[in-house]
Amino acid sequence: MRMSHLVGARYKERPAEATLESHAFLLRGGYARQVANGIYSLLPPGFRVCHKIEQIIREEMDRIGGQEVLMPVVLPRELWEESGRYENVGSELLRIQDRTGHDMLLAMTHEEAVVHLCRYEVHSHTQFPFMLYQIQTKFRDEPRSRGGLIRVREFTMKDAYSFHTSQEDLEACYARCYRAYQRIFARAGIPEVAVVQSDSGMMGGSVAHEFMLLTAVGEDTIVTSEDGSYIANQEVATGIIDGDSEAPLPLEKVHTPDCRTIDEVAGFLGVATRKTAKAVFYDHDSEGKLVFVVVRGDREVNEAKLARLIQAAPVPADEARIRSVGAEPGFASPLGIDREKVRLVIDHTVKSSNNLVTGANETGYHYTNFNLDRDLPGVETVDVVDIEEGDLAPDGKSRIVLQRGIEVGNIFQLGRKYTQSMGMTYDDEQGKAQVPIMGCYGIGVGRLMSSVMEVRRDEYGPRWPITIAPWQVHLNALKLDQPPVREAAETLYLELCAAGIEVLYDDRNARPGVQFADADLLGIPFRIIVGERNLKDGNLEWKRRDTGENGTIPLENAAETIAQWLREAIAQVETAAPESL
Repeated sequence: MRMSHLVGARYKERPAEATLESHAFLLRGGYARQVANGIYSLLPPGFRVCHKIEQIIREEMDRIGGQEVLMPVVLPRELWEESGRYENVGSELLRIQDRTGHDMLLAMTHEEAVVHLCRYEVHSHTQFPFMLYQIQTKFRDEPRSRGGLIRVREFTMKDAYSFHTSQEDLEACYARCYRAYQRIFARAGIPEVAVVQSDSGMMGGSVAHEFMLLTAVGEDTIVTSEDGSYIANQEVATGIIDGDSEAPLPLEKVHTPDCRTIDEVAGFLGVATRKTAKAVFYDHDSEGKLVFVVVRGDREVNEAKLARLIQAAPVPADEARIRSVGAEPGFASPLGIDREKVRLVIDHTVKSSNNLVTGANETGYHYTNFNLDRDLPGVETVDVVDIEEGDLAPDGKSRIVLQRGIEVGNIFQLGRKYTQSMGMTYDDEQGKAQVPIMGCYGIGVGRLMSSVMEVRRDEYGPRWPITIAPWQVHLNALKLDQPPVREAAETLYLELCAAGIEVLYDDRNARPGVQFADADLLGIPFRIIVGERNLKDGNLEWKRRDTGENGTIPLENAAETIAQWLREAIAQVETAAPESL
């Protein structure tokens, strides 16, 4: 590719809208351009990177028996109604209508579509197990688009779905996909991706893992232990939270005028927030009951944990709903309420700490010295709070450290949620109809590109791994108007192309500073510089953008030398990938 014909401008200035370094380089380097909020067009360099990522994904999915298919982007409402997901799609699906007013949906995931496809194609146990995957445009009604391609409304995603006749078979496939994902990220140049326990959320299922690239700009909170023995997404993380065990004191009602918040109550009474009990109300659980959550005052409700417990999305309750059970907003407690009308959820922290301050369900009053075991005997407690830095890891041996990460992939053991609801069956060995078990596996292609750019860069631009770089060699010709330089550069360019090497040739006769600034923004691993001074000695200058190494090589047989370097560089990346299962 000749630089003089490359579509896409590069520029020095940092875009005002860029929130991350990768976002800035995405725009400055001519990789992508924003069309609307959360929607981008890819320019040639960005498309080439994404194409290489897709090829790595295809190779690894094919390696474990995946079969590539392509399913529709737009699907009818009836398909989601079959699975029971339509009413709870949230931001995961976009609703549109056709010309007749028929409701259609643009999907982020294709569980319903793949089950609809397979239930008409697969009928016997002899056809199991199998996996289908696609690399497809997806949509998400995303209100918080950020970071360039990190979080967008339209994106390209690889989603795969496996089907099994037993849980044991699903687990074996899950392990193979787990290892395949590790290979994908290693081959893409980020072998340090961590695997964490996660929440399956709207996807359903009981087991899920996320592949997280740890970085300070990540949008997810990752809970790790200091000794490295524990790692989980905060949505599912557990730990040991220190309690306050002391002799119970008598329950006492005290006047707390104008004190509605935890901080106001604690400040007025001169106690730490950890010596209070916080009341949080949600409109309903799966049975329609008001949900009354009580946690220690220094802790926050983990709504992902709560959602799994109440089998409903946590929606804050209004004051009228709260008062309907005998509680008073701002002064609420579980003491004296109508227990038949509420789903009472009390966190372990309330049980492990004595003599807490809680509401009296009367405006202007609280109780001191609330003790759960004495004042509400027999109430079970659960884990429904966020784990925080400094808590003990679940094994009690190490303290918790919080880190940030970008989710670059996820895998789920879905079970029979979709196959059961949509009536997919197969005949077992005895000819009896059985419902298959599913797994689901996703990777966002554009997000992976931007994530690599976020951690493989310097102050001048990305430093692409050789396996996904837009081109392998960047050929700079300095003073191209000089015949010896032009002849050497043109000859080498043709030789490299003939050898099957991907070359971006800067044939613009631009100043060295301009050429090198553009080369930094494009981040191509091998830079070959044709200049008058080195040519006089029969040499070319070379630099490694990814490692910082540099030197000179003879012009004679330079193409063969460069080809050997590329083979070695690719092999080095490949060796970081674990063996397949």
